Amino acid sequence: MSGESFAAIPVKDLSPEEAAAELGRLAREIARADEAYYQKDRPYISDAAYDALRRRNALIERRFPKLKRKDSPSDRVGAAPSTKFEKARHARPMLSLDNAFSDEDVADFVSRVRRFLKLQPDEELAFTAEPKIDGLSLSLRYEKGELKTAATRGDGFEGENVTANVLTVADIPKVLTGAPEILEVRGEI
Repeated sequence: MSGESFAAIPVKDLSPEEAAAELGRLAREIARADEAYYQKDRPYISDAAYDALRRRNALIERRFPKLKRKDSPSDRVGAAPSTKFEKARHARPMLSLDNAFSDEDVADFVSRVRRFLKLQPDEELAFTAEPKIDGLSLSLRYEKGELKTAATRGDGFEGENVTANVLTVADIPKVLTGAPEILEVRGEI
């Protein structure tokens, strides 16, 4: 059965052998999609198809934790920085946000936040949710109120230094007043 795809088999019906093969296929396909999107700027699958690959990988790993690969896509954020730009090392890892596709995903998120914050079940928890904005993850580092570095997420530890490009974006402040000595703002652009 080598090379066979088990993509059509629901995760709950996979045997351990099928799951291992499927995790291998998913790792290769996600790596290929990451390279096309992050390094070549030529995505070949839709965001929904990509998210489905990553969801399936996570579900299989959850069902078969001992089969998790050393090169698991669930342990990677983004991709290696492009060689077209200078590198910028992040002071703190720049991680990715999870997606929520169902009521159960949102409930799981709320439970994790409550545990992390050590909140009681009856304590109020307020948050905002909005549709996913697909753009470029960016970190803006201000020192003494002045924009010093703009960097992409890259692999989470090192990204592309895109400061010169960001300085041309009128809506991004170049100077902040009343900011802390060092301020890092992260989001999508």
